[in-house]
Amino acid sequence: MNTFIDRHADTIRGVLSCFDRVVRTGTLPDLFHAEAMARFLGARQIRLFDYPRWAEPFRDTIRTHAEQLAREQGLTIEFIRRLEAFRKEDRIKALLAQRGDHPGLVHIFSAMEACPSFKPWHDKRSGKTVLRGTEAKCLHYCFYFIDKDLGLCYLRVPTWAPFRLQFYCNGHQVLARQLQRTGIAYTLLDKPLPRSPTGRGPRRSPMRGMSPGSTGTSTAWPRPTARCSPSSPPASTGAACRWSTPPMWSSTAKPSSSPCTTP
Repeated sequence: MNTFIDRHADTIRGVLSCFDRVVRTGTLPDLFHAEAMARFLGARQIRLFDYPRWAEPFRDTIRTHAEQLAREQGLTIEFIRRLEAFRKEDRIKALLAQRGDHPGLVHIFSAMEACPSFKPWHDKRSGKTVLRGTEAKCLHYCFYFIDKDLGLCYLRVPTWAPFRLQFYCNGHQVLARQLQRTGIAYTLLDKPLPRSPTGRGPRRSPMRGMSPGSTGTSTAWPRPTARCSPSSPPASTGAACRWSTPPMWSSTAKPSSSPCTTP
């Protein structure tokens, strides 16, 4: 097959492939759906109608943890009253221009957003009470931070059970750090591209550590999120957070000796 790379092998200095966006969802196996939550409460002799009362202390714990983390880092939690008022990415970009790109917590947003929840329902015919899935609103915290391997990331933490986390990182940031560690010069625009890897002909530089079971940063998925999310809800269930297989969007760049574009 005569591919683009084969046709232009004389001018292409290398081929770099990476994921654009990586989103992972963290769930607590004992809580993440209605039947699991009902079993969890029943095993602890907690009435299903007391589900809100059981969840409230964890809501307060997460809020206290976020406020404490902000104080320790000298940050102010920014509450967003209207989600469409501005783009969080633009705000973070402006903050990074002031603080630099060294690892650490960058900013914390909070907002009232939709979240999965449960409501008790009593069946008069059977005399049984069950939990049903529903949608509610709760306070969410969005922690933006820079990880030394993954670059700019965020962790979205709801304050209401079942505490479904969302973790995001950008594959181009990961690739940029891999290029930096290997000594390959690059220019980071919206995507990191090397200026001029040595040697002629195509050379592949794989994007490692971004898929389940691979080497590199795959073992680091829970690591960057550990400080932003308090351990109380996971500890109370006796189960660690389970991270989903992520949806990913890929991108390929073909650096050459002349100005190049990235599809």
